[in-house]
Amino acid sequence: MKKILKTNSTKQTETVSSAHQKRLFFKPTLALQLWGMMMSLVLLTIAFFWIGQILFLERNYAEATLASAMERLKPVMEELTNSDLSEDSEFLPFLSRITNGTLFLVSDDGDLLEIYSSGHVLEQESDDPENHLWEDVLHNKVSENLAKRWPFNMLLEEGGRTIAILMGFPVTYEQSNASLILYNSLDLGSVLHLNRRQLIAMSVFLTLSAAGLAAIFSRHFTKPILAIKDTVDRLADNDFSARASVRRKDELGALSASVGLLGQALSRIDVLRKELIANVSHELRSPLSVIAGYAEMVRDIHWNDKEQREEDLNLIIQEANRMSEMVTDILDYSQLQSGYIQIRTEPCDLCALTEGEITACSARASKYGIRIMFQPAVSPLPVKADSLKMSQVLRNLLYNAINHTPEHGLITVTLNTDGDDFRLSVSNPGEPIPEEDRAIIWERYQRSQHQSGRHMGTGIGLSIVSTILNAHGMTYGVDCENGQTIFWFEGLKLSGDGSE
Repeated sequence: MKKILKTNSTKQTETVSSAHQKRLFFKPTLALQLWGMMMSLVLLTIAFFWIGQILFLERNYAEATLASAMERLKPVMEELTNSDLSEDSEFLPFLSRITNGTLFLVSDDGDLLEIYSSGHVLEQESDDPENHLWEDVLHNKVSENLAKRWPFNMLLEEGGRTIAILMGFPVTYEQSNASLILYNSLDLGSVLHLNRRQLIAMSVFLTLSAAGLAAIFSRHFTKPILAIKDTVDRLADNDFSARASVRRKDELGALSASVGLLGQALSRIDVLRKELIANVSHELRSPLSVIAGYAEMVRDIHWNDKEQREEDLNLIIQEANRMSEMVTDILDYSQLQSGYIQIRTEPCDLCALTEGEITACSARASKYGIRIMFQPAVSPLPVKADSLKMSQVLRNLLYNAINHTPEHGLITVTLNTDGDDFRLSVSNPGEPIPEEDRAIIWERYQRSQHQSGRHMGTGIGLSIVSTILNAHGMTYGVDCENGQTIFWFEGLKLSGDGSE
């Protein structure tokens, strides 16, 4: 029974997988969308060609034929205005031959005098179609122009199609006024048929060529996008060595470069994160070992020696406080980054805050023979800030200076003003921070001067400093000059009325 259920479950899984693959096959990918857009433009162009051929080609051809005939007859018309047609019996047959049409010579009253076709005179009493064409079709169409004796030209249409061109101009025949009418039929059927066959062939060729080129171009366009997507997927899977090998000088190349920078940043953060874990583990292990060891000593050995017991307990309390500070730093930074802690600004004395933190940090500095000197240019110095957070900024800057100051060194804290601005600096001697590291020391997990420092702390003190100062809208930075490393921040002081 279990085997049957397992088999049915496998079949259902295969069915779902097959349906999923079908959906993926018909998924409107970017390449398919680009191909469709390009093909839409091609089909629109072909449709425009067909509409133009159907609606305009026939009439344009007829108008072009009429214009060409008018151009050929222009010299003849100028000659006819100054001569009598009866003087040259060969002129009209010659004219009908070169125009490849039928000539009607009519009087001003509309009476048909002679008919010429392809260089020959036609008998009016015969059954030729031209004999009936004048009376049945042309007479009514040109009678108004005959009376006015104006040159004219027109297109004759039947059933919505152009069947012939018609031109007329006044002449003199046997010393009397007359008109010469040229009728030239148009057989557009063969022309249009040939043109449409050519248009069909061109449409098929254009469609196939465009489909192939559109597929190539869409593939060329989407290939770097897919490479960038693959790189991002690998980065999401914690493969921070992934890079998109897209070498282009357009927006996709810029995007690939940005993804590469993202990979470098993630890789650096991953290394620093691992370093933080190692640092925190080491820093927490040390005080825990001390606490456990001295607690056992108090319990087993020094419990009856009051002086030694108090010394051991003080050391336990000191190590517990150090461990608590590290945990507090980690929690504060996490909460600041998550937005759980809001900055609550109020008027406070920055000079008094600085003096308080120097006093609190002096005990740690004295262990290494380090002195801290405060040089305020003005006291008090009112500012609008969160006093608790600014104390944390000052404490972290002082701890950072203590960690990287040689024994028996001097840390100098200065507080200067310039108009409405103030600048607080913490300067300590030691190895300078490399230029390329001065921007990244404010990042999380990054230790400043970590190659030369005492390796105390979690490595996020300066990140806490930058986060708090950014929240206050203050500027900050680090300079290295004359063997001194100077961390500083600037802001606006309060005026006498409490405004910035």
